[in-house]
Amino acid sequence: MCGIVGFTGMRAGREAILKAMTDAIAHRGPDGEGSYFGSGVALGHRRLSIIDLAGGAQPMFNEDKNLAVVFNGEIYNFMELRAQLVEAGHTFSTDHSDTEVLLHGYEEWGEGMLAKLRGMFAFAIWNEAEQTLFCARDHFGIKPFYYYLTDEGELLFGSEIKSFLAHPGFKKELNQSQLELYLSYQYSPGEDTFFKGVKKLLPAHSLLWKAGQVDVKRYWEPRFEPEEGKSLSDWESRVEEVMRQSVAAHKISDVEVGSFLSSGVDSSYMAYLAHVDKTFTVGFANKQYDETDYAAEFSKFMGVKNYAYRIEPEEYWENLPRIQYHMDEPLADAASVALYFVNREAAKQVKVCLSGEGADEFFGGYNIYKEPFTVSWYDHIPLPIRRAIGAVAEQLPPVHGVNFLVRRSRPLEERYIGNTNLMGERRKKQLLKHYIGGKKPTDLSRQYFKKTAGQDPVTRMQYTDLHLWMVGDILLKADKMSMANSLELRVPFLDKEVFGVARHIPVECRADAEHTKMALRGAAARSVPEKTADKKKLGFPVPVRAWLREEKYAAIVREKFQSESAEKFFNTRELVKMLDQHMSEKRDNWRQIWCVFMFLTWYEEYFVKR
Repeated sequence: MCGIVGFTGMRAGREAILKAMTDAIAHRGPDGEGSYFGSGVALGHRRLSIIDLAGGAQPMFNEDKNLAVVFNGEIYNFMELRAQLVEAGHTFSTDHSDTEVLLHGYEEWGEGMLAKLRGMFAFAIWNEAEQTLFCARDHFGIKPFYYYLTDEGELLFGSEIKSFLAHPGFKKELNQSQLELYLSYQYSPGEDTFFKGVKKLLPAHSLLWKAGQVDVKRYWEPRFEPEEGKSLSDWESRVEEVMRQSVAAHKISDVEVGSFLSSGVDSSYMAYLAHVDKTFTVGFANKQYDETDYAAEFSKFMGVKNYAYRIEPEEYWENLPRIQYHMDEPLADAASVALYFVNREAAKQVKVCLSGEGADEFFGGYNIYKEPFTVSWYDHIPLPIRRAIGAVAEQLPPVHGVNFLVRRSRPLEERYIGNTNLMGERRKKQLLKHYIGGKKPTDLSRQYFKKTAGQDPVTRMQYTDLHLWMVGDILLKADKMSMANSLELRVPFLDKEVFGVARHIPVECRADAEHTKMALRGAAARSVPEKTADKKKLGFPVPVRAWLREEKYAAIVREKFQSESAEKFFNTRELVKMLDQHMSEKRDNWRQIWCVFMFLTWYEEYFVKR
C-alpha cells in the first residue's frame, strides 16, 4: 500500500516540486520514497512495505527502461499472471513483486491487462518512447485516483488532492457548485470535487494522457443478473466457498495481518474466516454506542486477542480538523471519525488489517432495502394522490411517519440517491446564501436507474449505492483514515470473484420485509453463532446527536456557524436556529448540523489556514 503522485511536462524545478508533492502524502508510505524524471514526466512514490519487502521499491521499470510505473494497491492474482507472462517470454527482475506484473502485463496485453487483474489498485505507467501516461483505477474504487489538467496541458495526478497544492501550475479554487450536492449526499459525489478542475478517476475507468489531451474510458461494468432455480441453501454454499477463497487471497502478505471487528455479521464472519491473531474495535463510554464488549466476547469465541479502545468525547472533537484535512473533501459521516481511531489503534500492532466494506452493497444489507416489501399497499394509491400527500407532509415537522409519506410520494428513481438523502432543494434554499439549483442530486443517480430499468427495486438501489454511496462515502473514509495512520486496509468482500457470485443471487435470497443479506447471513451462520449471523445492522453508532444537545459541544458548533467562513456560504441565522431547535429537542437536526459543520471545518483547513 502506497501513495503515488506525478505530473507531465518539463517544468523548471520539477525535482523540488515532485519532492514537495510526495512529502504531502508521506503518511501513505513512511517506509520509503522514490522518484523518476523522464523526458516528459515526473513520477513520485511513497512506500508502505507489505509484499517483497526487499525488492518492491518504486518507481519500477521494465527491461529496457522504456516503461516506468508507480502503483498503489495490491494485485492478489499476481503470481498467476506472472506465470503467464514468464511463459510468454517476459523476464522479471524481482522475486515476487505484484508491481512488476503491471509493467509486463501492459507490455503483453495493453489495456486488456485491466480485465485480468484481481485486486485493489490505482497506478500510472509512463511510456518514454510514445510520451504517453496510462492510468487506471480498480473495479470498485477501493483505491483513490485524482487528476487535474493545467492551463499548459500538464496532467497532475495523485492518491490525494493535497499533493497538488505544491505544484505551481495548480490553481486552488473552490468548486462551490459541489456544495449543493454535498448537502444532499453528505459526501462529494460523482467525478467532480470541491476543488475546481480536480476530478476523480471513477472506478473501473482508465485514463490516457498524450500531448496535453486526456481520454477517459470505462473498462468494466458491474451488472446484477439474478439467477432463479437455486435454493437459499445453495446460495449460502456458494457464498461460503467464494468468501473463504477471497479472505485467503487477501491475507497474502510478508507482514502480519489483523482484522477489524464490530458487532455486525460482516466483520465477524470475515474475522472468523481469516484466522488472524489480533482484532481491533473502538467504542464509547455510553453503552448505547459501544461494541467493545461484543468484540471481546466474539474474539474469545475465536481464540484471538482483541484490542479495544473507547473514544473520549474531547479527543473525538479535537481531531475533527485533522480528519477533514486527511479526507481531502468534506465528509459528514460521523462514523469516519471513529474509523480514524480504530485505524490508529490497529497501526500500533500491525501494518495490514481486513475490513468488511462492500458486503451491504453486494448482498443487500442496508435496512432501506426492506422498504419495497413494507406497506406495499401504499404504492397502489394513484401517484398524483401520493404526490399531493407528500407535498403536504413536506411542510410538517419531521416526526415519525412523515418521512415515509414524503419518500413514497415519488417513484424510486425520482427520490433515491443512496443511503442518505439529507437535504431537499427547499431546505438548501433556506440555508444557502447563494443557492444556484444547477445540478440536482438525481441528475447523478438517474443514469444508474436507466441502466437497471425493468429490474426489481432492491437491485436498482444496490446498483446505485455501488456507484455512489460506496465510492463516495464508504471507501473514501476507509482509504483516507487507514492511510492517515499508515495502515493498509484490505476489503475481502470487494472482490471480483465475490461479486461474480453476489450478482446472481435473486432478490428473495437477499432481502424481504424483515431480513437483509439473507444468503450472506446464512453462510455466516455455518461458522459463527446464530445471534451474530442474525444481528441487526447498526452501522457504526456515534453519539453526536446527544453531544450536540450539550452546551459544551454545541458552543463549538455555534461559533463555527457564526464565523466569517459561514457568512460566505450560509444564512447564519438559519444555521443557529437549526442548532437551537436541536438543543431544545424540538427537532432532531443533528445530521444537517453535522453536514454543515464538517464542510466549514474542511473549508477552514484548506482555504483559511493553508
